[in-house]
Amino acid sequence: MTVYMRSLETAVPPTVLIQSEARDVFAAQPGLTRLGSRLVSTCFDSAAIDTRYTAVTELTKDSRADEPKFFDPDTGLVLSPSTKVRNDIFGREATKLFVQSAQAALDACPGIEAQDITHLVTVSCTGFFNPGPDYKIVRALGLNPAVQRYHLGFMGCYAAFPALRAAKSFCEADPDAVVLVVCAELCSLHVRTSNDPDTIMGSALFADGAAAAIISARDIPDGNPLLRLDHFETVLTPVGEESMAWNIGDEGFEMVLGNYVPHIIDDHIIGALEPLLSRDESLRGLPYRDITHWAIHPGGRSILDKVQSRLELTDEQLVPARETLRNYGNMSSATVLFVLKHIAGLPPRDGDERICSMAFGPGLTVETAMFTKVRAPLTGGSPEAAARDASAVPDAIPGAIPDATARTEPSLI
Repeated sequence: MTVYMRSLETAVPPTVLIQSEARDVFAAQPGLTRLGSRLVSTCFDSAAIDTRYTAVTELTKDSRADEPKFFDPDTGLVLSPSTKVRNDIFGREATKLFVQSAQAALDACPGIEAQDITHLVTVSCTGFFNPGPDYKIVRALGLNPAVQRYHLGFMGCYAAFPALRAAKSFCEADPDAVVLVVCAELCSLHVRTSNDPDTIMGSALFADGAAAAIISARDIPDGNPLLRLDHFETVLTPVGEESMAWNIGDEGFEMVLGNYVPHIIDDHIIGALEPLLSRDESLRGLPYRDITHWAIHPGGRSILDKVQSRLELTDEQLVPARETLRNYGNMSSATVLFVLKHIAGLPPRDGDERICSMAFGPGLTVETAMFTKVRAPLTGGSPEAAARDASAVPDAIPGAIPDATARTEPSLI
């Protein structure tokens, strides 16, 4: 049975962070050593990020709070609230992104109504609350209260793939299933000032965002799918368990992101791709760059550099990942869906357009997936109509704001 992604929409919160201005604030913190200050400048400047987005409205120079908890604009101090304070904000602000992106995905899927959704899979590793985001989406969108709900929590940057794989399995088991997958992360809730290199790197990379997709095998004449879901695979590298981790501390969640991670990926990326590519006879032995598109989770610039070099990919094949990193930073599980949306919006080419995708997370876990871009209606319509539909796909605009996004805060730290 063939399963398709019918829609894919993204959203970010309204407050914009300009990387150079955030760097200056973090580099000026009084508790930094000279080495720490140099590390801040190096990490922020080498991250290949221009802008990020945050749900923490305090992180603006113009913000004024009676009792600031994250940033005091009068003193320039980055503060360190408790995990409870941070998680309370997650419950409120993450709900907005979950609902916003989910509603956008539903609105972008002709032929599917809220009551058609049979399964809901939500994903996040940056906070917890219950009734959780799955419940909030059901209520806000008016889904059937009997919808099957699943939440994947605390898996990290690769979690969109287990969610999509589960959605594919639901659809293969039930041809009438319609699955809504929603990832939302508020990584910026957990930033802090520190001399620790891992903490500094996290502050330089991570950001907030959400993405939602509708997955189904149904024949829906009113709408054309974006992508065909082909295969998924999971690989654990033999080393790296201590190099990437995500722990809960008293003052927020604590990132472990060792500087050896890019080297681990460099050493093991070929082996990690082998199980995925071996499932398709047409891809066995094919040079990696001959696969049209590469949707790589931009965990950081050095990770993208290592993947491109090891697989001998072209600069063009890295554009979706690098543009996502440059404009949005690393939004954990949602990020690779931003990359896939960029690719789905590119003008169609001749022939099958395969997409090899991968994401990395604690473990060290490598999740891989193979998709195929769909360029014409599955059923009905003339060849002329199919050609018109294909030509109507808009070009991806680097730095474009997702349709589901409302940004209002112009001032930044």
